[in-house]
Amino acid sequence: MSDANVRIPEEAKDRLAAIAAAEGLSLRAYLARLAETMLTPAERAERAEKARAALKAWTGYAPTRSEQDDLDSELDRRLARVTAR
Repeated sequence: MSDANVRIPEEAKDRLAAIAAAEGLSLRAYLARLAETMLTPAERAERAEKARAALKAWTGYAPTRSEQDDLDSELDRRLARVTAR
């Protein structure tokens, strides 16, 4: 495996290093683990579609795009209220 150099602000590197250290990892190991566990936008969309299909098969519920948008807005509103505390 070859290494890569990534240029980021010093503050970001220090923060990531502190998070890694708190988890008992080197910055290199932490970033490798992060890259392995994060999903790309395409992977997230694929999982969401699978979840919608499973929900429809299990319950028959198939929200329209408008209903999904309304539910997303409600969730955003509730999260904003909770995080503002």
